[in-house]
Amino acid sequence: MSQRARARSVLRDPAVARAVAARFVSRTGGAAAFFVGVWGKSTYDLDATPGQLALVMAAMAVFSLAGSAASGVLVDRHGPRRVVIAGEVVFVPATLSLALAGSMPEMTLLMVPAAFFAGVVFTAVAAFPPFLTDDDDALHRINAAMEAAMSLSFVAGPALGAVLVRYWGIDWVFVLDAVTSLVAAAIVRSIAVRRVARRDRGTGWRELREGFRCAYSTRALRLPVVLGSAVWLCFGTFGALEPIFYREVLGTGPEALGWINSVFGLGLIAGSFLLDRMPPERVNARVMVLAGSLCGVAAILYAGTDDLRVVVLGVVLWGVDLGVLFPLVRTLVHVNTPEGYAGRVTGAAEVHKQGGELVPLAFVGALAGSFGVQRVLIGSGVLLIAVMALAAREAAAVDRAARPVGVVHPLPAEEPRNPAPTTPA
Repeated sequence: MSQRARARSVLRDPAVARAVAARFVSRTGGAAAFFVGVWGKSTYDLDATPGQLALVMAAMAVFSLAGSAASGVLVDRHGPRRVVIAGEVVFVPATLSLALAGSMPEMTLLMVPAAFFAGVVFTAVAAFPPFLTDDDDALHRINAAMEAAMSLSFVAGPALGAVLVRYWGIDWVFVLDAVTSLVAAAIVRSIAVRRVARRDRGTGWRELREGFRCAYSTRALRLPVVLGSAVWLCFGTFGALEPIFYREVLGTGPEALGWINSVFGLGLIAGSFLLDRMPPERVNARVMVLAGSLCGVAAILYAGTDDLRVVVLGVVLWGVDLGVLFPLVRTLVHVNTPEGYAGRVTGAAEVHKQGGELVPLAFVGALAGSFGVQRVLIGSGVLLIAVMALAAREAAAVDRAARPVGVVHPLPAEEPRNPAPTTPA
């Protein structure tokens, strides 16, 4: 059987199908709870200021970061299946508590446990692919399928959230998030993962440090981790100011947050399918830099207008580009991660992601007060383009030195890969 045929056969594996389904179900509730629940409740019910919304996003970023770091260690110790199940179950009361928020300080406080356990689950799900296959081309395709599932959740979740707000009220969005978490836990319960030898056994702090050390150990790993953070710097700016943009620039209600983000999800789906059809040799650092640059262009188009039609066009283009970029970054991280470190390196990448979201929150509220929400959002897109331009030469060097995705090289004898799935771990 050819390598491409083997990769496609992996996508038909029941374990992969369940992981993809769990990703969709879990993120459907999460997307509804964030875009419509947290943003909508904060902006419209609690009348949040830019500074208050930035504080909520800061709490979310900090404790998601902590959850991601913890999750990476737990995944390498216990496997992603167990971590996802435990995280989803504990997340249920945390997300339901957000419906009780009667003020912005309460929303900020209640965000702490919800964000922590969301970070645990998100990282564990992101770490699943290396536990399902050891074939690089299959990793590329599994990551594209996982991203397509997440993209579809960006369509379904905000749309369901908008319907719930319209007919039942905004707090029912958090009930939806709790139900989808339990369903996702049930789906992953029977997933079989392959056994992966653990490395660097020790205390949790030592294992956490080893994950970061490994993430920085080579240019091929360091570049996607750092550039992924740069993209999330732009996202952090939008996370703090985008609902205010809808309220003050576009003049829409909370339902628009749901419908526009559903359109964004359609773009993500298209991008994920585009990546799945890319030849393996195109899954490389230079394409990552190009996609990151186009993210900046799309962000400028999206935020640079008060015409809702142009906003829709911008959000579609942004979605398509991110649908390519996110699984591409994750694949490059997975392919270049040594056996036994998948959870911790994925956790390190997620920590960088959350850190990228967190940094802008320290100053975007003040910038928006001085220059206006729209100008700050446009500036974040310009900054992202500049970062990607500076990284272009490094990306070319990484591609010249690295093996392309889909070309398997053997690991040293003391670190064998075992492609055979086992009974659920």
